[in-house]
Amino acid sequence: MSARRTRERAERGPSLVGEEWTVDVGPVAHGGHCVARHEGQVVFVRHTLPGERVVARVTEGRVGDSFVRADAVQILEAAPGRVEAPCRYAGPGLCGGCDFQHASLDTQRSLKGAVVREQFARIAGLDVEVKVRPVPGDQEGLRWRTRVEFAVDGSGRAGLRKHRSREILPVDTCLIATQAVLDSGVLDTEWPGVEAVDVIDAAHPDEPVLVPLPMPEGSDAGGGLVGELVRDGDWEGEYVVAARGFWQVHPGAASTFLSRVVALLGARPGDRVVDLYAGSGLFAMRLGELVAPDGFVLGVEGDRRAVDNGAHNTEHLDNVEWRANRVDRELRSLVSQGVTADLAVLDPPRTGAGKDVMGLLASMAPRRVVYVACDPAALARDVKAAAAHGYSLASLEAWDAFPMTHHVECIAVLEPTDAS
Repeated sequence: MSARRTRERAERGPSLVGEEWTVDVGPVAHGGHCVARHEGQVVFVRHTLPGERVVARVTEGRVGDSFVRADAVQILEAAPGRVEAPCRYAGPGLCGGCDFQHASLDTQRSLKGAVVREQFARIAGLDVEVKVRPVPGDQEGLRWRTRVEFAVDGSGRAGLRKHRSREILPVDTCLIATQAVLDSGVLDTEWPGVEAVDVIDAAHPDEPVLVPLPMPEGSDAGGGLVGELVRDGDWEGEYVVAARGFWQVHPGAASTFLSRVVALLGARPGDRVVDLYAGSGLFAMRLGELVAPDGFVLGVEGDRRAVDNGAHNTEHLDNVEWRANRVDRELRSLVSQGVTADLAVLDPPRTGAGKDVMGLLASMAPRRVVYVACDPAALARDVKAAAAHGYSLASLEAWDAFPMTHHVECIAVLEPTDAS
């Protein structure tokens, strides 16, 4: 540790790690914890629920910090929504993959809805009503994760990392992983010289794909290709994606989100659509068919491998074009050329699109924007940025695509503020 860091820690005060405090738990906060206070100190407590009284053991923090982190190690007064965690690895000091196994599914969704509302109120200054809906395809909130990265410890055994830690917890199961992931044998195999193993349970091939990391020199950096099947009502599309590329991990998420985006966007024949952060073409393929024969779709994606796969997935459509570029750079070029769009869909990474992208997109004057977001704080920031350019929130949905965790997927519709 550097002398500077040692000095900074000394200035912050002594460590509080290991201290145990009895606290009354307040509201849920973004990140999988609830907020409590101890003698004026803000405490972010995991493994608890609003309204409970618990003994909290500090896991991170020092005297003088603006907040400390803690685990609820004893429940003195339980909230009505508390249940016994189904997984023996879910608890203080154990696996960090799940946040809310101690809460019923209805309670989890209520907590996630409260987080979305709080983020929009605090960041965007909007009072939103949202009910988190279930995504079909899991088993009572379990057996839904089709893509899992297992860390490998020094002995070559696969496991999962502890919360906010590089430490690996050996496990013999994972209840949120699909059965096919577990049946791959990843947890029964020794992995010498490997840091992690990705397991991908895709529609094709029938057997899960296992990708050791780091991959051997000269091997396919994407771990090969897999196939995915997506439905929108009677429509069905087959997609080729990189095994380690981005794809929704819940088995029902891709079809659910495609159907909702299509319904909310309202694309018509002749429409010009920009599909930003387009991935491998989940939305572009369906939209290309809906706007044909005279409309077109422009897919913009920064990952060249995803663009190649997207071009393959839409090769039967002559009205879909792809650009491999950063979204902000491509939009800046389009705007400078005076290009406009009738509709826009964007599905950015967890960090969001950012104010520059939202401003450039508004310059293209779409009549409607559908924004798919995996982080409500980033979405709220981008909705606020859009408002500065004349676009307001017309509707907001939330979907429980990540049961047992604090993550929630939102779909927002933005329209010109002065639209009649």
